[in-house]
Amino acid sequence: MTSLSDLTDEYEFLDADDRYRLLIDLGKALEPMPDALKTDATLVRGCSAAVWVYPTVRDDGALHFLADSNAAITKGIIALVLLAVQDRSPVDILASDIEGALAPFDLRNQLSSNRTQGIPNMIALIRSTAERYAA
Repeated sequence: MTSLSDLTDEYEFLDADDRYRLLIDLGKALEPMPDALKTDATLVRGCSAAVWVYPTVRDDGALHFLADSNAAITKGIIALVLLAVQDRSPVDILASDIEGALAPFDLRNQLSSNRTQGIPNMIALIRSTAERYAA
């Protein structure tokens, strides 16, 4: 997967339709999440589409998230969120400004409100997971 900064540079030059395509492509590039992990326990609450996020811990202690959604754009949004935190230590995740990292994408103005309403919940789930593993 590409870095968030590389993606930011590309995104700002795209028109609205190409931005949608870029998000859909990001979602398609997500590591597959086994259906067995798509449970009520991994479901992100408050999203208009179903979104599942499952954390794993690498040998070095970094968090690696598996995620999926039943909607292509939403899957791309969670892929974008994961670019800000994937394979980082819990302490690094807690210290990072995830919202600030996503700000250049201006998702609230690029997408409908029902597409973006779950983003704070996705971020909150990632932060709470990092808090559990940082302790």
